[in-house]
Amino acid sequence: MIQDILLIVAGLVVGLIIGFFVAQLVMKKYMKKNPPINEKMIEAMMSSMGRKPSQKQVNQVMKQMTKYM
Repeated sequence: MIQDILLIVAGLVVGLIIGFFVAQLVMKKYMKKNPPINEKMIEAMMSSMGRKPSQKQVNQVMKQMTKYM
């Protein structure tokens, strides 16, 4: 009786741990494939702040964004 309960609890814990790591891996792949911000969004953001960004500045911001993903 008690062994059955312990096996069920152990199975749930192992399943949660494995599920967490699989979900994390899937999200990282998705974010790398479909980044939430693209170059046009960065240009629009900088333009709305009153400055015309050069391509070099946009590339620097994109590089920083992908560095932390």
